[in-house]
Amino acid sequence: MNQSAPSPFTAADYRARMDRAALTASAAGLAGLLVSPGPDLVWLTGYRPTAMTERLTLLVLPVAGDPVLVVPKLECADAVKAPGAPSLDLRDWTDGVDPYGLVSPLVDAAGTFGVSDSTWALHLLALQGELPRAGFRALTEALPMLRAVKDEAELARLTAAGAAADATFEEIKKVAFAGRREADVAADLDRLLREFGHEQVDFTVVGSGPNGADPHHEADDRVIQHGDTVVLDFGGLMYGYGSDTTRTVQVGDPGEEVRRVHAVVREAQQAGFEAVRPGAACQDVDRAARRVIEDAGYGEYFIHRTGHGIGTTTHEPPYMIEGEQQELVPGMCFSIEPGVYLPGRFGVRIEDIVTVTQNGGVRLNNTDHGLTVVG
Repeated sequence: MNQSAPSPFTAADYRARMDRAALTASAAGLAGLLVSPGPDLVWLTGYRPTAMTERLTLLVLPVAGDPVLVVPKLECADAVKAPGAPSLDLRDWTDGVDPYGLVSPLVDAAGTFGVSDSTWALHLLALQGELPRAGFRALTEALPMLRAVKDEAELARLTAAGAAADATFEEIKKVAFAGRREADVAADLDRLLREFGHEQVDFTVVGSGPNGADPHHEADDRVIQHGDTVVLDFGGLMYGYGSDTTRTVQVGDPGEEVRRVHAVVREAQQAGFEAVRPGAACQDVDRAARRVIEDAGYGEYFIHRTGHGIGTTTHEPPYMIEGEQQELVPGMCFSIEPGVYLPGRFGVRIEDIVTVTQNGGVRLNNTDHGLTVVG
């Protein structure tokens, strides 16, 4: 693959995100956001601190006023290098000092705050003690669409990540499957994703034979046999944005039932894709895919939602599931991944990342949906 790295996000980009987040929070009736280390902090500031669960790092983003980053003093040198740091007022604290007391003067003590999902209970409970009149809501519940609609620069990164995952699949088809452990093939997937540009690999599911009936099977020492159906689900981060794709391959000639199940899943995946359009509800994508599988008699074996959002993490809102009435908006990106899992026998799943455009959906994964035969 020959592609140049995208231009880094600028301080102005991060400030625009923080401003937009504050406006969105105000419209939702929140007094502000409290954001701890995790994907929300990375998206808002570009800062990815060292994971220290016991020390408080917190972005305080009020709906009125400037954003403040409360950070341990020993982390300050890294925090000031973050791309979004020029827009932040850094308040450091040293060990032995109560950091939660730094937060209370910065916020409306009686307001309700959106709190990032990744906030440790240790810190949230301490903040509740410091702000007894305040209310707290998880960001996924309070502002589920905060990161859901991607701009052109984000879409470019997701497109590159999808292309790298596609290139990985084209190469993995060439390796030997029969006689090798699932863990060996998973290691090949990890290596290829990195060779094609991923800086982080999040998962490499290799589910062969009966293990394929476990949607999130961890590749193990099972030796792949001739005649096995193998589910391959893999992805990670490239330029800070996610990839996630699934294809099902067959070691040797597939039998009639495998062909039939695969054809049903392929039709369901296509039906879900065709349901993508601005104004449709997320649940419409799930319903379209699920209807095909139910009509074919395999409804009880489709045991998960049809899709999930993707961005700075590989799983985030919106979710393609019954009951989710959030409307699809151009710029949203999510998976469409129906599957059928026959316990003790085999599984089949086909997954693409799709983005919403004014004219419908566009796939970011474009490898063949057919049942690929491998050696």
